[in-house]
Amino acid sequence: MPLPDTMFCAQQIHIPPELPDILKQFTKAAIRTQPVDVLQWSAGYFSALSRGDPLPVKDRIEMPVATQKTDTGLTQGLLKVLHKQCSHKQFVELKDLEKKWKNLCLPVEKFRAILELDPCDDKMEWIKFLALGCSSLGGTLNTAMKNVCEILTADPEGGPARIPFDTFSLIYQYLASLDPEISASETETYLATLREKSRSHCSHLPTRSSLPYPTMHPSTHLPSAWF
Repeated sequence: MPLPDTMFCAQQIHIPPELPDILKQFTKAAIRTQPVDVLQWSAGYFSALSRGDPLPVKDRIEMPVATQKTDTGLTQGLLKVLHKQCSHKQFVELKDLEKKWKNLCLPVEKFRAILELDPCDDKMEWIKFLALGCSSLGGTLNTAMKNVCEILTADPEGGPARIPFDTFSLIYQYLASLDPEISASETETYLATLREKSRSHCSHLPTRSSLPYPTMHPSTHLPSAWF
């Protein structure tokens, strides 16, 4: 026997006054992010919103650059979204990261392929996963480092995309160590040259108070255009 329909009077139906603004922001976020699976992404969006976590939203719309054969869905913009969601911790739980990955409608096969580059158990340093993600976008090691700089920089969009030299050096050494064609001596020589170049451009760099890492000297910040 079917249950009778429940009837509600107008006084029983409460619509939060902030709902129109929430839906407006959701719509703008969906337009910027362009999720492949709107339902999956929406679940992740409102779940993060309810917890007060960073939302799975791109800063801007990205133009497609990959072909049908090489497109895995992963872009610099989506890696930047993951960085906003995960960078508050040094290590990230892989189960939690995989959930965030799926909420961005990215293929789990790509996630596992990235992890195979440097296998680990239950958690991984976030900065290492970010580096591997940038490397998986394709191109050379320098191309990967340019993506890293553009994600990590505190400079406004379109700026020089500077990051601390120590951060750059750490990530570069990590990625280079995974490439059997790059020797340790080549890595050391390259980084030594780059460090000297950064010091010679001290006058073009921001003051200490404006840096994202105030304990580092301004001369250690590198613009991505150098790579």
